[in-house]
Amino acid sequence: MEKLAVVFPGQGSQRAGMGKDFYDSSVIAKDTFEEASDVLGWDVPAMCFNENEKLHLTEYAQPCILATEIAMYQTIQSEFQISPSFFGGHSLGEYTALVAAGVFSFKDALVVVRERGRLMQEASPVGSGSMTAVIGENLPVNLIQKALDGLPVDIANINSLQQIVISGHAGSMDTAVTEIQNSVPSPDALRFVPLNVSAPFHSRFMNTIKDRFRDVLNRLLEGMHPENAEKVTSNYTGVFHTDSSLEIIHKLVEQLSNTVKWNENMSLISQKASQICEIGPNRPLRKFFQSIGVNCFSVTTFSSAMREFQNRKPDDTI
Repeated sequence: MEKLAVVFPGQGSQRAGMGKDFYDSSVIAKDTFEEASDVLGWDVPAMCFNENEKLHLTEYAQPCILATEIAMYQTIQSEFQISPSFFGGHSLGEYTALVAAGVFSFKDALVVVRERGRLMQEASPVGSGSMTAVIGENLPVNLIQKALDGLPVDIANINSLQQIVISGHAGSMDTAVTEIQNSVPSPDALRFVPLNVSAPFHSRFMNTIKDRFRDVLNRLLEGMHPENAEKVTSNYTGVFHTDSSLEIIHKLVEQLSNTVKWNENMSLISQKASQICEIGPNRPLRKFFQSIGVNCFSVTTFSSAMREFQNRKPDDTI
């Protein structure tokens, strides 16, 4: 019997119009978006469906992405009777995965990611931090880490051995790039791509907000269902969560300022699942799976959901 894993992308996957076709086609999706508006106190569909600069601000982007992905997931789950065995999510996407698995309620997760986004932006004034993708073949993680020693720049994401993201002080990023070029065997084979982000996520510059974010998460303890977490991968550890509420909270807090070990999440998910589906506004995770020789199909629109799932029997995805 085949086992399905569902994975969710994080911030950076947002786009104007995301989720609108689900909203127009599904009562479930429409209700999900409207619930998000009620919880957050602003018009989530309007923010997601129209061109809006606020959609690229962290405090708005994070709850909008969560709402869109849950609207998509719940619609697909209802329409096509899918029953995933495993879940994963990249950075913010880990929260979507925890909601989809039944660890957090949608309402509670919306409140958490709104505060997460607000605090992450607060931790670093706009322009003071930056992130850069390092792209190449068989990137030497240990040499890149050594090159960053002594600099206020950290490895934020290990997305694959073809892409690592560094994050930290904007004024030190050029030095970090130079140090990496001087430390690897084939510097000419590397590309460095600055990311359009508003803060240095997953770096030491997020340490200042960890205590306050822990307080936000601790308010959810009574409503959590940690027994469902064992099928969700942790970005912080690289392996599956345990069934301890306190450990889940600890890992989510540490995720703020530590490396997202997506390469390890992918490896684990691909060992456990025979089918992997990415659900989100865009499809950045599919190429990471492809880089390790694993097929991952992506659903970004209602029509793509129909195409991927309408011919599948329920037993195919249990």
